[in-house]
Amino acid sequence: MIYSTTETIPGREIAEIVGVVTGNVVQAKHIGKDIMAGLKSIVGGEIHGYTEMLTEARDIAIQRLVQNAHDQGADAVVGIRFTTSTIMDGSSEIMVFGTAVKLKP
Repeated sequence: MIYSTTETIPGREIAEIVGVVTGNVVQAKHIGKDIMAGLKSIVGGEIHGYTEMLTEARDIAIQRLVQNAHDQGADAVVGIRFTTSTIMDGSSEIMVFGTAVKLKP
């Protein structure tokens, strides 16, 4: 499945718009990562545990977006965007959304 932040797929023509598709995941912080983050905030720098956690969450959200598009018979998803929100203290949602399309052969 092709997915892109652009509105078109280079070299391909969109034949039909299938509709909006989404993928999301809610990720909670891990107490061990919180302790390390607290220590890291004293000296500064990247908090690798959180970076890894958010990268994994983003990848899961993309997989769910692609599955949603596939289930609707799409060939590609264009115009994808990411958004985040706090669900409750200690957890966040990463959502990806875009437009599922069918491409001309």
